[in-house]
Amino acid sequence: MRGKVEICGVNTAKLQRLTHEEMMELLPKAQSGDDAAREKLICGNLKLVLSVVQRFSGRGADMDDLFQVGCIGLVKAIDHFDMTQDVRLSTYAVPLIIGEVRRYLRDFTTVRVSRSLRDTAYRVLQAREKLTAEWQREPTVEEIAQFLQIPREEIALALDAITDPVSLFDPIYDQGGDAMCVMDQVRDEKNNDEHWLERITLKDAVAHLTERQRSILTMRYFQGLTQMEVSAEIGISQAQVSRLEKAAMAAIRREL
Repeated sequence: MRGKVEICGVNTAKLQRLTHEEMMELLPKAQSGDDAAREKLICGNLKLVLSVVQRFSGRGADMDDLFQVGCIGLVKAIDHFDMTQDVRLSTYAVPLIIGEVRRYLRDFTTVRVSRSLRDTAYRVLQAREKLTAEWQREPTVEEIAQFLQIPREEIALALDAITDPVSLFDPIYDQGGDAMCVMDQVRDEKNNDEHWLERITLKDAVAHLTERQRSILTMRYFQGLTQMEVSAEIGISQAQVSRLEKAAMAAIRREL
């Protein structure tokens, strides 16, 4: 079927919508334990759940999972809706659905973040939104820190903690040809082919030294001993240690 989209096995093209009058008629029955009325209310508001969870489609979570979590928020809204208030069920349900989805994304992200850090991050986001609305501009980290009375370093750490992880294979540029991925922009300056070759060559050069030369270099450059300390350790003069060290270094340079 053209335009058919299934989520959690539900054909969204066939989802029905209830009128406000129909929902107000079903709500008392559902809250009184009528399972059929409750089921009809849920099915009649699935499009509302779908429209809300689509806002979170770019967060890396499976849409089926988000839809199910959103349905939990809808059920809570149906169970706790106060019919004496002058408000529609959809208006009451949307914040609950969003809250369930955000809680799921916060608690089940790929990278586990402590609850205190997450709470700080969401306080920062709320403060930034509030200050932006008041000042008609984006507040600085320093201004948010002063508003919340917390160190700016803690703000930076909290915001970094809730940032979604990026795959090395995510495309960052594509102009009709092969896409450039994040991995193409990441370079390990230490463990590249050139350094590996140098390490292999150095290891081979050291292997050609005498046992005493290798021992002296180990004590000098790995253990941090002075030439006098090395001479006392192996029982030769400091001048001999110096000559053996220079000869060893010269031999390594020739190999390299």
